[in-house]
Amino acid sequence: MIVRIDPASAVPPFEQLRTQLATMIESGALGPGHRLPTVRQLARDLDLANGTVARAYRELDAAGLVTANGRHGTVVASATPMSSADRRARLRDTADAFVRAARQLGASDEDVSVALRRAGLSPGSGG
Repeated sequence: MIVRIDPASAVPPFEQLRTQLATMIESGALGPGHRLPTVRQLARDLDLANGTVARAYRELDAAGLVTANGRHGTVVASATPMSSADRRARLRDTADAFVRAARQLGASDEDVSVALRRAGLSPGSGG
């Protein structure tokens, strides 16, 4: 499991962690039953506060993506296919967060378009 936190990002570290883990779970990279590192271990590995990792885990648990089992750890929940409405809502939320972060960096519309092209998306082409 590879997670990277960008300390210079306008996106808070707990949200970067939550988003990356959610994406790995929803894509199947972390399958049902996969045990996540302990809060302390992941916080140490990523040089984050324990509370930052705990918040990300709590939000993943609230979203039904993981199950917190106290002393038995946190595991990826059973797979439930994401509906197309949920997928669209998640995509919209992710796009909103990206644009908000870009604006906080002072990015222009052109800067945002360039970033999307470099990420593999050709705006206006439908993907």
